[in-house]
Amino acid sequence: MRARRPLRLAVALVLLACAACTQSPDQSDPDAAPSTTASPAPSTATPPPPPPPGGGTVPAGCPAEAPDAVDVTDAQELLAALEAARPGQVIRLADGRYEGPFTATAQATPEAPIRLCGGRGAVLDGGDVDGGYTLHLSGATHWTVSGFTVTGGQKGVMVDAGSGIRIEGLLVTSMGDEAIHLRTHSSDNAVVGNTIRDTGLRKPKFGEGVYVGSAESNWCQLTDCQPDRSDRNLVEGNDIAGTTAEAVDVKEGTSDGVLRGNTFDGAAMIEADSWVDVKGNGWVVEDNTGRSTPTDGFQVHEVVDGWGRDTVFSGNTVEGVPGLAINVEGPRVIRDSTTVTCDNTAAAAGRLSNVTCSRR
Repeated sequence: MRARRPLRLAVALVLLACAACTQSPDQSDPDAAPSTTASPAPSTATPPPPPPPGGGTVPAGCPAEAPDAVDVTDAQELLAALEAARPGQVIRLADGRYEGPFTATAQATPEAPIRLCGGRGAVLDGGDVDGGYTLHLSGATHWTVSGFTVTGGQKGVMVDAGSGIRIEGLLVTSMGDEAIHLRTHSSDNAVVGNTIRDTGLRKPKFGEGVYVGSAESNWCQLTDCQPDRSDRNLVEGNDIAGTTAEAVDVKEGTSDGVLRGNTFDGAAMIEADSWVDVKGNGWVVEDNTGRSTPTDGFQVHEVVDGWGRDTVFSGNTVEGVPGLAINVEGPRVIRDSTTVTCDNTAAAAGRLSNVTCSRR
């Protein structure tokens, strides 16, 4: 029996040696050199932005990468976000109906504007068309509102004493009076690329598409009896139809605005006789296209002495207008101060204008 012990010991030593050979260095010895097996290289791809709360997707038309984004899903969250808005912030509207009205007053800067955005499925609803502004930018500066739908209320989007406001790519439809209004010294704003439909559900005579300034009869109520100097505003690339009054009404007291590249359809107009009525000074009206109007395409009027001057019409296309494409009414001084270039065209219209056209 004793003779077998050396053999057993030898076998045990061989087995221990083999076991040691199969272990990796870092498993057998904490002080051993680390394994030379290559680790995966870190990814250099930019990680995707975190989704909005609740795991949803970023609303259409809103920036995906917005470090200071606030995502809202209902009216109460939107009210809170508007109240707390600060420069550089993005308020992103999820699809759904938001029962208003809503007011924004925060003042931002050109370098850090505030953005309110959403897709068409995000609907700001002002309710009864007999009162209220669905979205009111009151004293606000440097906001961009874009992409979503505004409906209901007496007025759709109202800007009072605003500057640097950009209203872009909205669907504004089915309100009591006008769709978009820049008023009470609102200057240096842009109304760009919006679709406007079905205004004037309360009173057709107030159913304008875009309204700039305020009537002289309202100056004492709104601007201390002085002209409403809502100046240097841009109205560009909008699609305006279904308005019961003018597609664009430019009021006395406003100056140096631009009305460019818009499309007008006046088939629903029952309280106006032209798509555009210019009563301000120094407006440029260019590259617009219109069809179907009761009388004229564009008109110029002097409502207050000294106003309705220095309008320039160029590159506009008018179709199917029974009267004048461009009608400059009032005293001769108004016609003499108005420029109608010969590149305006009037297909199936009575005449181009009562002002002799001029070459550029």
